[in-house]
Amino acid sequence: MRIGSSWRWQLSRAMRLALRWCRLCRPSTRGGRGGGGKGWISGRCSELWSYSKLLLKSLYFNSLNNSDTLLDCVFEPVYWIVDNVTRWFGVVFVCLVILLTTSVVVIVYLFVLPTIISSYPVYWIVWHICCGHWLLVMVVFHYYKATTTSPGHPPKDKVHIPSVAICKKCITPKPPRTHHCSICNTCILKMDHHCPWLNNCVGHFNHRYFFSFCLFMTMGCVYCSISSRALFLEAYSAVESYYQTPPPPYTSTETTAHKCVIFLWVLTSSVAVALGGLTLWHTILISRAETSVERHINHKETRRLKEKGKAFRNPFHHGHINNWKLLLGVEKRSHWFTRVLLPSSHLPNGDGIMWDCTYIRRDPMAI
Repeated sequence: MRIGSSWRWQLSRAMRLALRWCRLCRPSTRGGRGGGGKGWISGRCSELWSYSKLLLKSLYFNSLNNSDTLLDCVFEPVYWIVDNVTRWFGVVFVCLVILLTTSVVVIVYLFVLPTIISSYPVYWIVWHICCGHWLLVMVVFHYYKATTTSPGHPPKDKVHIPSVAICKKCITPKPPRTHHCSICNTCILKMDHHCPWLNNCVGHFNHRYFFSFCLFMTMGCVYCSISSRALFLEAYSAVESYYQTPPPPYTSTETTAHKCVIFLWVLTSSVAVALGGLTLWHTILISRAETSVERHINHKETRRLKEKGKAFRNPFHHGHINNWKLLLGVEKRSHWFTRVLLPSSHLPNGDGIMWDCTYIRRDPMAI
């Protein structure tokens, strides 16, 4: 049925039900007076109340209703608030990332790098300058690409595409590994998750940028934490001496330097631990050819098939090394340097709609 005719039919049906309800409200000329009138009124009110409930149920009831559907309807306002708050706070989180990263770079240039240049041997100076700036370029490049690159969406103008389901929100075919993001309000190809720190979904076309950003940001934080450790211990001892009597004669520039170095070390160490754990988790997922969404789905499917004596096999798993090559876009040995260790904006393998699945007769995937 076409959409235009469908809504016209629904409107006509609603008008007929409303007219029926109005007829029930109209008083009847027949009937007695006195006690009979009261009985007629109570009977008419009961009939009107029953018909009103039937009218209300007819607008939303169908054979697929169950307790899960009811809970979804009850919590729908909560989901709406969370989605909209996350959407608007994504801009705040992106500004926070830029602000904190800029503050770390400024502190390194003002206090850490001059100390390295004045006290380290030449070969260590060259190493710190090259390594630090390489990490900075990689972090900035991959964060910019991860936030500005579209994760990929199923084509809405094409009907004949490989699909495994119909999205209940978009009412469009969903290709394999595609899921609907309630925050972006659209379907995402090979959706991993919606990242508020990127204010963007992580999908097929920016998954590599997201993982590379996490990896190089973790490496950069570890580098800053180790490089500034001696300065941190010195600054911490100096701050503790502020409360002595009489206080040491530090200038305002020196006290500012002490506080900045402590801020640098605490921030980079905390981010290295937190982001390092996230990077390790995504490393495991990539090695298994899974996304965060697919991890939960495959886990449930594994338990379900295990109860039936069957084993689940991930059809998108091509081996650990091949999984990494597919994600990073490595096609030959030189790509490990040009596409992984250097900034590269090459596209991932495939279009996110068609996927190569590994099926062999001796080890079929249980369905």
